Amino acid sequence: MSSFDFPDDLLQAQRAWYAAYRQLAQEENPSQTTVLRRTLQRLSVRIAAHPYWATIPGRAPAARMALKQQTWAPDPAEARR
Repeated sequence: MSSFDFPDDLLQAQRAWYAAYRQLAQEENPSQTTVLRRTLQRLSVRIAAHPYWATIPGRAPAARMALKQQTWAPDPAEARR
C-alpha cells in the first residue's frame, strides 16, 4: 500500500466530515440536521477542491481512499464526550 503525506488541513477537514456525519446519523432535531448537512456540503467541497490532489496526478483515487481510511477512526477526544 502506498503512503501519502497528507497536509494537516486536509486531514482535519476529513476528520470533521466524519464527525459531522456521525452526528447527523444520531440527530433527531430537524433544524440541526439542516445545519449538519450544510456542514457536510462545505467540508466536501473543501476536501474535493484541496490543492493537494493536483500534486499527485494519476494517484488521486488511491490517495482519496487512503485519506478516508486514515481518518475513519473517531477522534479520541470525541469519544470521551
